[in-house]
Amino acid sequence: MKKMLVISCLLTLTGFFAQAQSKQHIIDSFVQALVKHQDFSGNVLVIDKGNIIYEHSFGYADLADHSPNRPTITFPIASISKLFTATAILQLHEQGRLKITDAVAKYLPQFPYADVTIRHLLSHTSGLPPYNAFFDKYHEKDPQRVFTNRDFLPGVVANKQPLVYKPGDNGNYDNINFLVLALIIEKLSGLSYESYIQKNILTPAGMTETVFFPLPKQFNTVAIQNFSFPHVYLHLYDSLPVKSNSIAYVKAYWHSYGFNGFGDYISTMRDLWKFDQALYRNVLLKQQTLSAAFVPVKLNNGENNRDEFGLGWEIEKDSSMGKLVYHSGAAMGLSANIMRNITTQQTVIVFDNMHFNAHETAGKIMMLLNNRHVDMPRRSIARMYGIALRNEGAVAAKALLENLQKDTINYYLSEDEMNSLGYDFMGNSNPYQLPEQHLYKQAIETLKLNVSLFPDSWNAYDSYGEALLADGQKEEAIKMYQRSIELNPKNDNAQKVLRQLLQ
Repeated sequence: MKKMLVISCLLTLTGFFAQAQSKQHIIDSFVQALVKHQDFSGNVLVIDKGNIIYEHSFGYADLADHSPNRPTITFPIASISKLFTATAILQLHEQGRLKITDAVAKYLPQFPYADVTIRHLLSHTSGLPPYNAFFDKYHEKDPQRVFTNRDFLPGVVANKQPLVYKPGDNGNYDNINFLVLALIIEKLSGLSYESYIQKNILTPAGMTETVFFPLPKQFNTVAIQNFSFPHVYLHLYDSLPVKSNSIAYVKAYWHSYGFNGFGDYISTMRDLWKFDQALYRNVLLKQQTLSAAFVPVKLNNGENNRDEFGLGWEIEKDSSMGKLVYHSGAAMGLSANIMRNITTQQTVIVFDNMHFNAHETAGKIMMLLNNRHVDMPRRSIARMYGIALRNEGAVAAKALLENLQKDTINYYLSEDEMNSLGYDFMGNSNPYQLPEQHLYKQAIETLKLNVSLFPDSWNAYDSYGEALLADGQKEEAIKMYQRSIELNPKNDNAQKVLRQLLQ
C-alpha cells in the first residue's frame, strides 16, 4: 500500500513537471517570436501556484554599451507604483483612520472639490483635470522651477480649474488622483510618502530590491548601476531606439514635475513577486479588503467605470480563465505589467524597456498558461517598409514590401500602420519637441502606396490628399479628396478642405 502511494505521488509530480515544461516551451516560443520580430526587450516572470514556470530576460538594458537585461536587473515599474499607494490607503482604512467613502476635504481641508471622495481617487472617477492644468502657467513663467507635493494644494487653490465631469459620472485614468492619495497618506500617518511605503509595505513583504527613485531622477540620471534604461523609437521609420533620458524635452518635463504617489519606484521581477505573495498571504491587507478592491467601482448611473477600476486595481472584463486583476506601468520608452489570476493563483510579470505593449504581452502569456490559443506574433511590414524607404529609397522599399507580403505567417500589413507611417514622415506630430523634420517625399510615397494597397479606403485617399497638399501639389490633392468623398460622402473634413481648395 505504501509503495502504491509513493508511486502515485511520483506519477503526480512527474505529470506536474511535464506539464510545467510543456507550458514553459509554449511561452518561450511566443516570447522568442516577439523578440525575433523586435517587439520585445525586457524581462518575463511567470508563476503558477507558487512555482516559477518561466523566467527569462531579453535585449539590452543599455543599447549604447550593449549591457544585457538580466533576471536580477532593476527596472522602473512606473504606475505599478500606484498599487503601493492604494495598498497604503486600504491599510489606513483597515485601521479605522479613514473611510473609502469619505470626502477628500475631510483630511485635506484646503482641497477645493467638496464632492470628490477617496473612492473616486482610487478608481480614477474623480473628474479632476491633470496636474498640468494647474501648474503649466507657472512652469511657462519659470521653466526651472521644480514642483513637488508641497506645492500641489496651494497651486490648486490659487489656480482652481473646473472638473472634467461630475465625480462618479465617468472615468479617466490620471496620475493626479494618486498624487492626492499620497498627500492623504502623509497627513494621516505623519510620515513622508516614501517612509510610509517602506515601513508598511516593502519591509513587511520582504521587498529589499524595490527602491524609491522618482521619475525626475530616473530621466535625469546618466549612470545607474544594475538598471534597465527606458528607450524610445522616435519615429516609425527608425531602426533603433534612443535612451529616453537623452531627449531634452523629456528631461526638462520630469525635472519640473517632481510630484510623488503615482510612479516613483524601481524594482525587480522577484521583488514584485514578493509583493504578489504578500497579498496572497494577507501580510499587507485582509482578504475582505482585497476582495472589495477587486470589484469594479460603479458610476453614478450604476454601470461599471469605463476602465473597470476597483480600489487601485484594474479588473479584466473577460473572466473565462478566472478573475484577472492587474496594473500596468508606462513611461517614455517603457512598459510594465503585473497580472494576477486570483482564481487559479497564477501571476505574470512583464517589463519591456523599448515598447509599450507589456499589458498585451502579459495577457497573452496568461492565456498560454491556461491552455488558450494565441496567434504567434508577426512582424509589421509597415515598419520595415518605413526603415527601408528612409535608408534605401522607394524602389528597394517597395520590393521589400511585396516580398514580405508573400509570407503571411511571419509578417502582416496594416492600412492604419501605413497611414501612421505616412504622417510620421510628414512630421506634423512632434510629441518629443524635436527639431522639425518634414519628409514629404517619403510621406507621399508611403500614402500613395497605401492607396494602391487599399483602394476602397476613403481614409487612405484623405491622408494621401493631405500629404500632397502639404507638398504644394494642389491639383493632385483635390483629386484625392474628391475620391475620398466618393467613397465616404460623410467625410466632413474632406468636404471642408475641398471647398477651400476650389474657391
